[in-house]
Amino acid sequence: MSVALPPAEDTAAKAQEAIIAEFESLPDWGERYQYLIDLGRRLPPFPEDWKTEENRLRGCQSQVWIVCEPAQGRLFFRAASDSAIVSGLIALVLRVYSGRSAEEILATEPSFVERIGLKSHLSLTRANGLAALLQRIRELAAAALGR
Repeated sequence: MSVALPPAEDTAAKAQEAIIAEFESLPDWGERYQYLIDLGRRLPPFPEDWKTEENRLRGCQSQVWIVCEPAQGRLFFRAASDSAIVSGLIALVLRVYSGRSAEEILATEPSFVERIGLKSHLSLTRANGLAALLQRIRELAAAALGR
């Protein structure tokens, strides 16, 4: 896997604040869902040979795969889904966590999820999938630290 570019925002907290501001600028959930779908379409291509059982995320109704590559003291994540909205959720999560140190990942709670209203606007299965994705990223960060 080639290492992705560093994140646009220099901290996970700043990434979350940018996401919150973007969602607050959208007037309703119809536009917010469309924005999520658009974000998902912009994810980098995910090679077919990475879509293995080892990389598959458990706990999602949709098919989701995630890979992690440590480089230069940071963890870089790539992920994909067969669902348009889930792909958008992946894009948000990767914006916050990919390219960060394991310590920063573990120290950063995903406050944007509640602050932009995702918690109350996702179906139970999508909310469970989002929780599984966030948990897997934390597990990978903990493993990178030998925990």
